[in-house]
Amino acid sequence: MKNCLMEMTDKILLRKRSVIETVNDELKNICQIEHSRHRSFGNFISNLVAGLIAYSFFPKKPSIKFEMEYSNQIACF
Repeated sequence: MKNCLMEMTDKILLRKRSVIETVNDELKNICQIEHSRHRSFGNFISNLVAGLIAYSFFPKKPSIKFEMEYSNQIACF
């Protein structure tokens, strides 16, 4: 990536990219979300919802601990 100014939330999510990629991989491979031959939009949505429901029943899910703190301080960069 190019070196540029980023917001703090973007920096934190960039550090947590491996967790996000792990969740996407589980959704694609285990829950079979990715399927490109749906014949109708209804089939696509029902497959997507079924995969998300199946993922919600997994006993252990990766998570990101992320909290926003707002303060009245002025930040100069």
